[in-house]
Amino acid sequence: MTAAQLELTGITKQYPGVLANDHIDLAIASGEVHALLGENGAGKSTLVKIIYGVVRADEGEILWNGEPVRITSPSQARSLGIGMVFQHFNLFETLTVAENISLGIDEDHDLKQLTSEIEEISTKYGLPINPHQHVHALSVGERQRVEIIRCLVQDPKVLIMDEPTSVLTPQEVEKLFETLRRLSSEGCSILYISHKLDEIQALCDRATVLRHGKVTATCSPKQETPKSLAEMMIGSELPVCKRIAQKRDSEVRLVVRDLSIPSPDPHGTDLRNINVTVHRGEVLGIAGVAGNGQKEFMAALNGELMDSVTGRIELNGAELSKVGPAERRTKGLAFVPEERLGRGAVPDMSLANNALLTGYLNGMLNNGFIDFDRVRAYATEIRERFDVRSAGIDAEARSLSGGNLQKFIMGREIMMDPQLLVLGHPTWGVDVGAATTIHQEIVDLAAKGTSVVVASEDLDELFEICDSIVVIAEGRLSPVKRTSETNVEEVGLWMSGQFEADEGEVGHAA
Repeated sequence: MTAAQLELTGITKQYPGVLANDHIDLAIASGEVHALLGENGAGKSTLVKIIYGVVRADEGEILWNGEPVRITSPSQARSLGIGMVFQHFNLFETLTVAENISLGIDEDHDLKQLTSEIEEISTKYGLPINPHQHVHALSVGERQRVEIIRCLVQDPKVLIMDEPTSVLTPQEVEKLFETLRRLSSEGCSILYISHKLDEIQALCDRATVLRHGKVTATCSPKQETPKSLAEMMIGSELPVCKRIAQKRDSEVRLVVRDLSIPSPDPHGTDLRNINVTVHRGEVLGIAGVAGNGQKEFMAALNGELMDSVTGRIELNGAELSKVGPAERRTKGLAFVPEERLGRGAVPDMSLANNALLTGYLNGMLNNGFIDFDRVRAYATEIRERFDVRSAGIDAEARSLSGGNLQKFIMGREIMMDPQLLVLGHPTWGVDVGAATTIHQEIVDLAAKGTSVVVASEDLDELFEICDSIVVIAEGRLSPVKRTSETNVEEVGLWMSGQFEADEGEVGHAA
């Protein structure tokens, strides 16, 4: 291995009640793609925030090309040549893509010239984005592209990537990998965090494994298997999601009939003549490339888009097309949005208060007054049942790692015991053990009679937990198929729009 571009020795960071990093040593060579593995809460995000100057270590030393440095701010990190793609997006909703990228550049620059550079990089690296589009109109996958491009325009020497492919399609991932391999061949070091272990094997030269804040293993991923890597992370045998095949219930739970909605955003996707039926206890997967109408369809089911709606949405026979989110919840609908912070949870509020946001329907109000003992008990139950690692239920939502916050939000909605559970990217950024737990909770909930609609760009996930699957492309739905009667290749073809929609018919799996 060549000399280390970046080296950490004895890095330690203590938070109240949590030792996030415990004397961590890590060296990354010039041109190396180095994986940082570990469960949610293992200390990965804290460590990379220390490198990037967002957080200061309590102990330890950072060496840059063999020389000690103190990185006290992201601006100083960028001046050294360190770039970072965060797991949680750092974007201003009301600004354009180009304006957001401009804010991350410390040197004086011309916005018009920067816009041209964005277009060039976007085309070169296969990360299509319109630099003039406002961020509030972008899907999660498109926002991820903005974060990646923001780093690439600065020509980094070390690039830190925290779950960069969570919402990218397989084709987009491959394009990104081509970019990263090119950067690596040019001498750029890459520190790569991902829970997708097949990606780690395909891309990374070495891996460092963290568990409970300590380095517990180093290895060459190409000499391991996804199973062995996962077991290094969790320190035990990998859990398996157990799904029992059962005959579909004849009772209809959700009917969407002839649903058409013009997108409120000029750059969004109009929904066109959507027809689908979901039965009691059925798990329906919605596959598709980011930006093809998933966001609009999830919002329509949750009651966030009611203006200009044509067609019907029925839950247990009740018409809901003109009913808002709060009333839909009282009728048995629960919802997990794709954006964790801001929509799924209020960043500055405690876990207990975030539990109250939707959990109040579980008897936490008494004659209009909040029963805080029940709120705290509910939040504690979520934390324990779903293994949410935090400093306690008074910890702010923003203080949790992405995967732990996702487990908390999923747990909050699952424990509502809903009639219909609508999920957007349920295991985005969640480690393999936690993902299996979430999958098992979804499967178990469906077995008890809850219907589930889950949108995900992870086809392996959909085939693992879904009874039936449908593709959304350019705002249109493909025919619905039982997962046992189709395959990844056919669904991948449909994701490019190559299917005949059942126009005018209520689609359902045979």
